[in-house]
Amino acid sequence: MNFVAPDFMPVLPELFVLTMTCLVLVVDVFLEQRQRHITYGLAQLTLLGAALLTLFTYAHAPVTTMFGHYVKDAMGDLLKLCIYLASAAVFLYSRDYLRRRDLFKGEYYVLGLFGVLGMMIMVSAHSLLSVYLGLEMLSLSLYALVAIDRDSPVASEAAMKYFVLGSLASGMLLYGISMVYGATGSIDIQLLADAVAKQGLGNPVLVFGLVFLVVGLSFKLGAVPFHMWVPDVYQGAPTSVTLYIGSAPKLAAFALVMRILVDGLGTLQADWQQMLIILAMLSMMLGNLVAIAQSNIKRMLAYSTISHVGFLLLGILAGTPEGYAAAMFYTIVYVLMAVGAFGVLLVLSRTGFEAENIDDFKGLNDRNPWLAFLMMVIMMSMAGVPFMVGFYAKWMVLQSIVDIGLVWLAILGVLFSVIGAFYYLRVVKCLYFDKPEDNTPIEMSRDTEVVISANGLLLVVLGLYPTALMSLCSTALLG
Repeated sequence: MNFVAPDFMPVLPELFVLTMTCLVLVVDVFLEQRQRHITYGLAQLTLLGAALLTLFTYAHAPVTTMFGHYVKDAMGDLLKLCIYLASAAVFLYSRDYLRRRDLFKGEYYVLGLFGVLGMMIMVSAHSLLSVYLGLEMLSLSLYALVAIDRDSPVASEAAMKYFVLGSLASGMLLYGISMVYGATGSIDIQLLADAVAKQGLGNPVLVFGLVFLVVGLSFKLGAVPFHMWVPDVYQGAPTSVTLYIGSAPKLAAFALVMRILVDGLGTLQADWQQMLIILAMLSMMLGNLVAIAQSNIKRMLAYSTISHVGFLLLGILAGTPEGYAAAMFYTIVYVLMAVGAFGVLLVLSRTGFEAENIDDFKGLNDRNPWLAFLMMVIMMSMAGVPFMVGFYAKWMVLQSIVDIGLVWLAILGVLFSVIGAFYYLRVVKCLYFDKPEDNTPIEMSRDTEVVISANGLLLVVLGLYPTALMSLCSTALLG
C-alpha cells in the first residue's frame, strides 16, 4: 500500500498558527519585561495572518483532507474568521489589565494562541478523533489560563474546579465516542452518518453513546444541569481570562454540536431533539432566574451565558436549515456582546481595583458618558430589546421552533427572556440613575477606545441591518 501525502493547502491557517505560536514561545524566552509588547504584537500578527490565509483558501465547496480527519467548508471558514476577530479584541482589551497586575507575560498569549488552534481544529473536525484533539487542546489551554494569577487563591480554586469538572466532561464525551465507534465501526463523520442511517436506534450501544455525547457536549456548552463550573470559573478567573472563556470558545462549541449531532447523527434528530428541549428549557429558566439574585456582575454574566446557551439550543433542536442558521447567527451575536461587556469591565478595572460588582457601574454616565452608552447598548442587546441585534437573534431562533410546531416552547422562551430583562435593566439603572461611589478618572488607550466603540456600535448597526450577517450564516451552512 503506497502512502499518499494529504493536501496541506486547506490546513494552511492551522499550520501557520501552530508555527507562529511556537515562534512566540521561543522569542518570549529572550525578552525582558519591558519588551513584552513584542509578544503581544506577534500574537496579533498571528491572528491577522491566519485570517488572511483563511480568506485566501476560502472554501466554496467542502474539501476533506488529512486522511478524512479534516474538512474545510464555508461554515468552518466563517466561524474561524469570527474566532480570529474575537480573540484579537480579547488580546487588545486585556493588554492594559494584564500590565497593571504584573500578568503581562508570554504565557497568556501562548496559551491563548494554542486555544485558538484548538478551536480551529474543532471547527474543521471531520472525525471523532479530531473533535477530541481540538477539544482537549482548547480545554488544557483554558485550565492553565484560569490559574495564570498564581498569587490568587480564588483563581487557583476556580482552575481546580474547572479542571476536575472539565475532565469529567471529557471522559463522558470520550466514552460516548467509544460507544458510537463500537456500534458503527467508524469515527469518520460521513461514514458515521451512513452507518447510523442504516441502523437507527436499534442498537442499544448506539443509544448509550448518543446520551453520553449529548451530556459531554452540554458540559462544554455550560447547559443546565451540567453548568456547575460556569459561575465559579467566570467569577474566580482574572477578568481577562473570563473574557477569553466567555467569547470565542462559544463559536467552537457551536461547531462541535453541528459536526457531531447534525452532520454525524442527523438521522437520530428526533431522539436528540427531545434531550435538547429539556436542556434548553432548564438553561433558560435557571440562567435567568438565578442571575436576578447576583450582585457580582461576572457571576451575573455567567448565568446570563447559561440562559443564552438555552436560546442557542432552540435553533439547533429545530432541525431545519433555518434553525441552524439562526443558531449560528445567535452565537456570533452573543460573542460580540460578551466581548463588549467584559471589555468594559476590563476598562473600569485599575491597579488595586477589580470592577466586578454591579455597584461598580453606579454613575458611570457622570464619569464617562460614552462608555456608559456603550454598556447600555450591550445590556439592551443582551436583554433582546427591539431594534438591537439581540432582539433579532432571539426572534430568529424562536421563529425556527414555531415553524416546527413547538409554539409552547417559544412562549416559554419569550417568558424567560422578559424575566431576564430585569437584571440587564438593573445595570442600566446603575449607569444612569445612581450617583457614582468612585470618581477616579477612567483611563484607556486610544486603540482600546476605538475598538470598544466599534464593538458597541456594531451591535446597533447589526440590529438595524441584520440581514447581511444572517444571509452569510445561511449561505455558509447551505454552501
